[in-house]
Amino acid sequence: MAFTHSPRAVVLLSGGLDSATCLAWAQQRYQCEALSFAYGQRHSSELDAAKRLAANANVPHRVINIDLRSLGGSALTDDAIDVPENEPGGIPVTYVPARNTIFLSYALAVAEVTQSQAIVIGVNAVDYSGYPDCRPEYIDAFTHMAQLATKTGVEGHALTIDTPLLHLSKANIIRLGTELGLDYGLTVSCYQADADGLACGRCDSCRLRRQGFVDAGLADPTRYQA
Repeated sequence: MAFTHSPRAVVLLSGGLDSATCLAWAQQRYQCEALSFAYGQRHSSELDAAKRLAANANVPHRVINIDLRSLGGSALTDDAIDVPENEPGGIPVTYVPARNTIFLSYALAVAEVTQSQAIVIGVNAVDYSGYPDCRPEYIDAFTHMAQLATKTGVEGHALTIDTPLLHLSKANIIRLGTELGLDYGLTVSCYQADADGLACGRCDSCRLRRQGFVDAGLADPTRYQA
């Protein structure tokens, strides 16, 4: 496969704070395509935010439909499991089984089709909720697998998985995005946002986000439910 001269990247874009920061970061380095998933998540507000972010960034945006709701096993895909507002520790019920593996596999296919040299994903090993598929060793293992499992890898064209937020605190992620001119008011991070994208302010994701703005010393543009 012959690569184009302009480096290209597939950016996983959920519509939340971290993935939006990744898109802003990647645009400084690559010709980008955003990739999002309608996977049966609890609400569509975050996906709506992804569409707004991609349009605002003027990048192509691909949305892939996957039915993870039929599998359940997570508070984000099973309405019978409540979204916790006080996590007891360990791997939380908001972990979606194999989600990053599934998403990265699709991104890997898109990268081959679009002749992209990189996949950009907003995993974080500092201010995160304990998800096993956000750890550095997971990314390293998937990268190794990708070289073995793809035509581009076999032909010697290394594809990288960029994780620019991996070792940043939430505050430093917010500072980075702010420096890049990102409008965080366009993003939705809440696990149980309403149809208008208003955040609950109580779930684990909301608490991490709110504290991040406090620690960064910046105004929080998040729209919260009354």
